[in-house]
Amino acid sequence: MKKIIAFSLVRKNIQKLIPYQAKKIPCKIKLDANESPFPVKLSDFISEINIPLNRYPDPEALELKKALAKKIKLNYKNFIVGNGSDELIYYLILTFGGPVLYPVPTFAMYGIIAQSVGVERIESKLDKNFDLKEDEILKIIKLKKPRLIFLSSPNNPTGNTFSTEKILKIVEFAKKYSSIVVIDEAYQPFSSNKGFLTFLNDYDNLLILRTLSKIGFAGLRVGYLIGNEPFLYEISKVRLPYNIDSITQYIATEALNKFYSRINKFISQIVKERERLYRELLKIKGLKVYPSEANFILLQLKNSREIYKKLIDEGILVRELSSTIKNAIRVTVGTKEENDEFIATLKKLL
Repeated sequence: MKKIIAFSLVRKNIQKLIPYQAKKIPCKIKLDANESPFPVKLSDFISEINIPLNRYPDPEALELKKALAKKIKLNYKNFIVGNGSDELIYYLILTFGGPVLYPVPTFAMYGIIAQSVGVERIESKLDKNFDLKEDEILKIIKLKKPRLIFLSSPNNPTGNTFSTEKILKIVEFAKKYSSIVVIDEAYQPFSSNKGFLTFLNDYDNLLILRTLSKIGFAGLRVGYLIGNEPFLYEISKVRLPYNIDSITQYIATEALNKFYSRINKFISQIVKERERLYRELLKIKGLKVYPSEANFILLQLKNSREIYKKLIDEGILVRELSSTIKNAIRVTVGTKEENDEFIATLKKLL
């Protein structure tokens, strides 16, 4: 009997796709995934979850959207909630198609999802300061007329915010060519930059992505897209029904309503620790340390892969990035104790 080879049946764009790697590596100190280092338990803000599991969840996640809208002071109708930002990126590309334009290096899922959907990807390299090459991007917009432009600010993995002036110029120019600009503000809570929410009324081709993952609720997988209603309506056409389960909706809503003051304290502590960690790393010879507006710091050092492996041997997990940035690792800001151990271990290894 003829044996069917799965690979031969796969669409050509999927055959060439390299899946996003999210391996679970045992470690004592986990500083690889840009999560909050502060544990959050349900008992911190919920006494009981009394949800009938025999019923489907609210398909619109209405209470969760209202809780998000209250924090941001916008109308809940300007929100779509997703199973993490990844799902919303997928919906955006599925709805509007391509080409999809984004700078590199940046969040890998823009390119991975575009390729999986089968649309053209256009990459624009950041300059030596990891800022946008404005003139190059404007030329690409004029020539290729991308349907979607993804800009992560603060950017992952570089940690810097892009120039507000450049972004607004890109948004305004993109409007002439019916291109949608999606600003991914996953790390905005850690930034001194206030973000782009205030510009939503000025540009109808502007959409903003945010998430609860980085501020303490990575386990819930709640991302949200903010924008003008006509655009959200079109995206809703491809949104899977009941994409956020009942328990996640309830927990996230309660967290926003009852626990957010604690989360803000955690964010302040992370920012304070980031600045201390940055100053301490600057003292170590052989390191190039980049300033950050996120909850992680980018480092360049010789033999980054070797150091990465040795850190794992010492029980410390960071993110190795040499495939995208030469000799680079990214370290999430942990607790003071975790950061101190990372610094001491790195000094020893160097």
